[in-house]
Amino acid sequence: MFLDILRRRNPKFVEAAMKLHREAKIPANAYVIDLDQVQANARTLKSEADRHGLKIFAMTKQVGRSSSFCKAVMRGGIEKSVAVDMACARGTHRAGMAVGHLGHLSQIARAEADAAAARFRPDFWTVFNDTKAQEAADGAKKAGYEQDLLARIKAEGDTFYRGHEGGYEAAEVTEVAERLNALDGGRFSGITTFPALLFDHDSRRVKPTPNLSTLTRAAEALARAGHTDIEVNAPGTTSSVLLEGLAKAGATQCEPGNGIHGTTALHVMEDLPELPAVLYLTEVSHLSGGKAYCFGGGFYIDPVFPSYPVKALVSAEPTVGADALREVEVPPPSAIDYYAMIDAAGANSPQPGDTAVFGFRGQAFVTRAYVVGVSGISTGNPKVETIENGFGETQSWPV
Repeated sequence: MFLDILRRRNPKFVEAAMKLHREAKIPANAYVIDLDQVQANARTLKSEADRHGLKIFAMTKQVGRSSSFCKAVMRGGIEKSVAVDMACARGTHRAGMAVGHLGHLSQIARAEADAAAARFRPDFWTVFNDTKAQEAADGAKKAGYEQDLLARIKAEGDTFYRGHEGGYEAAEVTEVAERLNALDGGRFSGITTFPALLFDHDSRRVKPTPNLSTLTRAAEALARAGHTDIEVNAPGTTSSVLLEGLAKAGATQCEPGNGIHGTTALHVMEDLPELPAVLYLTEVSHLSGGKAYCFGGGFYIDPVFPSYPVKALVSAEPTVGADALREVEVPPPSAIDYYAMIDAAGANSPQPGDTAVFGFRGQAFVTRAYVVGVSGISTGNPKVETIENGFGETQSWPV
């Protein structure tokens, strides 16, 4: 699905990645990033966020907290990250990117709170309960500053992915604000949820979730209680074309992730300002039973869509041609993806060593894939900048 968009909207990227792989400069089992396009996409998002008065933080987990990705995002004007967990905070901080938001989606473990405050001093720290708020405030006090706290809120009817539940009751938000303001080392700064926007399969559009209305109602209740200048953090399915709607709903913060590399669900349906800037590349290992087995390790295909036929470009030469497309059987999520199986029937069948390129909405941080940043594609001089793991750490490849 995303491969079609890559072939049509960023073919030079696909061909450059394949060429670098043929030259033994990119490993198999790698998420490859077009750093030039990431910079352009980040600039588009930052300009639109500025136009609507939104603070903007970059989510980097989908591309493994890549250091070269972080630097490209910063060149595009987005200076701070949202850390989905402490690994994100460490990776983006190591890349030179300040941590703008910590603690959402994943709360910070008790033993890490002091270090998180001392090392990262995030602009905002999300807490789900009073215990976590106390830990954040204590850490900040020890580090010598007062921490801005965002309360994660929830109400009956809100939408959460399974395993993402949690937070304060929205109906009690004014009391929550008072309790957080009373903490030594912390202060109430605002509210957050996830997801505030979500792709709707029936209408093939991005729509506000009930959570966004919950945020709006809670902000109004806080204003009536005298809480002014409240931050409203509203992440989820973020493209530049959706920022105006977020601002009108009262949001003050946005957190693009897939939008920075052009792989939100809406990017499949419409040609949005952000071009696709990430692909998954691997190579054929061997043939067996009419299938060409390609190396796996990075086949986490984010289930934003129902199951669909997966295809790959498979060739010994750089190409985006339709004649190089092959259907692929990817192991189910319950299996270890040592290999995926490419249809090898017919003429010009895949051979060991051939390059295979996939386009999907991935999550590099939950895989064992390499993450490779490539610059210079826009000028015709592609160069590998970094080869890292999913934690933004340099890998000694090929040995």
